[in-house]
Amino acid sequence: MTFSSNGVSADEHVHDVLIIGSGPAGFTAGLYAARANLNPILFTGQEYGGQVSLTYEIENYPGFPEALGGPELVERMKLQAERFGLKVEFDYVTELDVDEHPFTLRTEAGKVYRTRSVIATTGARPRYLHIPGEEDLTGRGVSYCATCDGFFFRDKDVVVVGGGDSALEEGLFLTKFASRVRVIHRRDEFRASKILQDRATKHDKVEFLLNKVVTSIHPGAEGTVTNIDLKDTVDGADSNIETDGVFIFIGHIPNNDLYRKDFHLDDEGYLVTDKHMRTNVPGVFAAGEIQDKVFKQVATSVGQGCAAAMQAGKFIEDLETHPFAGKHADPRELDPDVLSFVQA
Repeated sequence: MTFSSNGVSADEHVHDVLIIGSGPAGFTAGLYAARANLNPILFTGQEYGGQVSLTYEIENYPGFPEALGGPELVERMKLQAERFGLKVEFDYVTELDVDEHPFTLRTEAGKVYRTRSVIATTGARPRYLHIPGEEDLTGRGVSYCATCDGFFFRDKDVVVVGGGDSALEEGLFLTKFASRVRVIHRRDEFRASKILQDRATKHDKVEFLLNKVVTSIHPGAEGTVTNIDLKDTVDGADSNIETDGVFIFIGHIPNNDLYRKDFHLDDEGYLVTDKHMRTNVPGVFAAGEIQDKVFKQVATSVGQGCAAAMQAGKFIEDLETHPFAGKHADPRELDPDVLSFVQA
């Protein structure tokens, strides 16, 4: 990777901060960058609001004693950031070129932007079953987050789909609320750790439906989940069971299409960052679930978005005070900590 030392022509505008993604991390980064007079632009992408927009009600976000819907929270974040100067573009970034600094972004609408820094908040998306009823009933009995939605299933009967650590962890969490948790897995052996399997097996609220896959999800008269169809993976037999909720935990897919060429990704495809939200490309920061596969909460994404914006501001200040300012010096010279992180 090389960084250009050529100056920028007088008629070519270079932005300070461009933000890719419109979830809580993105809008928080936009708020902080706007308040720092960095004139940020945020590109919403194709999934406006990110995963939180799929959450029917949120009760664990500080400052809101009354529950509010995910889409409402995102809209409030947007309005607050716009109040301080964030510009929101309902557009999709198709290319991020970091071979030269300032960086270049191209969008689906055919626009080209140049920028001194980038904050990546493109998040991750849950793996879907892609079965009838799943999409229509998301937020109405179908969920991908037990921490977000478990409370709404107090004394209810729910099923958990999946066989890894996340499925059993979330299933055990649901036992705090649900009267019964049935774990549905396509095999008779779990990928989850032995300790989680032991905990789940010994829990009196947890049952297992093995060698089964969910083939469709059905609503009742009120438009919420009431029953699901199953197919046996051994003998092909069909069956149907009643349930109040379907929690799907078959993994997440980081939205990393823009970063595969030049960025360090871990084995699961998440952007690798240091504790200052810096990627291996100086001047590009990341926040939220594109780099966080552990906590996956609105509150943590907000904190990460704040940190990324503050670090982007520091990076730009360093550019302006560097002896080679005006020549767009190699940003890697600005902070020796970056080199040690990149080489790690």
